[in-house]
Amino acid sequence: MDAQLPEESARILVVDDEKVIREILSDFLTMEGFVVRAVEDGAAALKELQRRTYNLVISDLKMPNLGGLELLQKISEMNLNVVCIIMTGFGTVETAIEAMKRGAYDYILKPFKVEEVVHVVQRALERQRLQQENMRLKEALSLFKVSEAIAGSLSVDVILDLILEATIQEMDADVAQLVLEDPVSGKLAERSVKFSPRLAGESVETALNLDEILTQYRADQPLLAHGIKAHRYFSRAPAEHRLTSFCSIPLKVRDKVAGMLNAYSYTRGVKFSEGQRKMLAILAGRAAVSIENARLYESLLGANRDLTRVNTSLEENFRQTIVGFARALEESDRYTRGHSERVSFYAQLIAEGLHLTEGEIQTVVQAGLMHDIGKIGIRYEKLNKPGKLTPEEMAMFRTHPAKGKRILEPIPFMKDLVPGAYCHHENWDGSGYPQGLAGSEIPALGRLMAIADTYDAMTSDRAYRKALQHEVACGELERCAGSQFDASLVDIFLRQIEEFRRTQLAAGHEIIR
Repeated sequence: MDAQLPEESARILVVDDEKVIREILSDFLTMEGFVVRAVEDGAAALKELQRRTYNLVISDLKMPNLGGLELLQKISEMNLNVVCIIMTGFGTVETAIEAMKRGAYDYILKPFKVEEVVHVVQRALERQRLQQENMRLKEALSLFKVSEAIAGSLSVDVILDLILEATIQEMDADVAQLVLEDPVSGKLAERSVKFSPRLAGESVETALNLDEILTQYRADQPLLAHGIKAHRYFSRAPAEHRLTSFCSIPLKVRDKVAGMLNAYSYTRGVKFSEGQRKMLAILAGRAAVSIENARLYESLLGANRDLTRVNTSLEENFRQTIVGFARALEESDRYTRGHSERVSFYAQLIAEGLHLTEGEIQTVVQAGLMHDIGKIGIRYEKLNKPGKLTPEEMAMFRTHPAKGKRILEPIPFMKDLVPGAYCHHENWDGSGYPQGLAGSEIPALGRLMAIADTYDAMTSDRAYRKALQHEVACGELERCAGSQFDASLVDIFLRQIEEFRRTQLAAGHEIIR
């Protein structure tokens, strides 16, 4: 049954020594679309939690072998990211308080109505989802801060230490390791390693099978493995500690593997997720260019040359890292894939039609690439559906301009891009958001981005409709000029896009829309 349900279905573990309770809850929760397993006591629950990942546990209070309160304590000690609900037929105020103290989300009295249980489960999962989204946003902001710190340093040793510390923190890893190419021999060798406080003073096995790892890199396959499946990437199996999870990311410089950033977990229950692997990939990309630039800096410093080239390179590589992050976010949703690149191009057409300077045009291009960076905290599967959004879903969607502003504003050389991210949903007549600005109160970059963004949204497939034809989309822009859009900019865009399409047709290129 698990394979037939969508990947995002929450996993629920029901723990009760009464078979009839287990069956009733399993049946009803499965009908609600959850993936459900049931076990008879706390001891069996612990074994199941070590085998699989669950979002929520519903446990009886009194059971043989291991009761509900003891199970809560064990889950807390194992640091499992799971929501717990306690149920009992012998409830008192004291037991309810004790359950809450030990980490329970809620307390249900038997006999219960199944509909009430389902309601409690939904509330618990919604709270967990909001907490996870908040964590993802904090992780992203933390990553940007680390990247900025790395960009501010031109010492190889300082950069390596920052990268390893960030890997330990963001991955909750026990060991972070950097393997770099030796400039003289050209061979890969461990350059630096850092241990988490959990393994302070202990030795662990990190003898890598470099040939196997490089083969995986050449196949362009993500390297994330758990337990015994990770042993193939080592020349000998870890002996001192049992390996729980292993993640390895190539450090590439000009498409050549110049090293690798590795994360190890030896803690039971701490498995790296695919989302964490992607975060590490972003950090690894930052590491590669920063290490290369730091080495270049040291070389130039020794020769007493001008360092402007290095600083420019650092800034540009940091910019490319963040743009790559924005693109990675879009890749998770087939409806928005390539959206930012297209918006950037359409915005550039308007900028060129305004006869802006080359520097101003580049600011517009970068703003287009980053205009939706605030969607890092938005769940696309909730929004990409047929029909209208609910008020709650609309409110969630409307948070992304403010989130984009918070991400970009702390980065000194990206402050000029903030109006594109913050104001591209403002309307000329004041009916937009998040500030309700009107007319010339809206920054020019926001007015320009609104047209480019809307045109691409109309001419792209969405879950709720097929892409509109170019002529229809242009008609909508004309209709909304002066109310939703700056009419003068609409005129420029329509003139520029038609000229572009004529040029493409004259050159023999097919116009898709």
